Amino acid sequence: MGIERRELYKCDICGNVVEVAEAGQPALVCCGEDMKKLEEQTEDASNEKHVPVVNEVEEGVEVVVGTTLHPMEENHSIRFIEVLTEEQVLRAELNPGDEPKAVFAVDADDIVKVREYCDVHGLWKA
Repeated sequence: MGIERRELYKCDICGNVVEVAEAGQPALVCCGEDMKKLEEQTEDASNEKHVPVVNEVEEGVEVVVGTTLHPMEENHSIRFIEVLTEEQVLRAELNPGDEPKAVFAVDADDIVKVREYCDVHGLWKA
């Protein structure tokens, strides 16, 4: 089976992370090696710091990473939060020092999936 649309892959050599926009080839290659598919994790044993929490707000939805806010340090932070609908991928890119949350102008009923990427612990979904 080949790669699927909207899957995320990471290069173990250089750290590149890519999202598949169009399914096609059986593998993605970076630095001469096959990239590894990032599996979406859902259970967090470390004080619930990774699982995204979705709250409806006036502007749409607010996604907060963890019931205990995730650290946003130089060497350990949330790099992005995504809200996926059938037609869209909405992404908020974050930097060290930012709060690990974002607001998206989308109806909560249209959301198919919410996920975030931690540069140390990988991909997590609500």
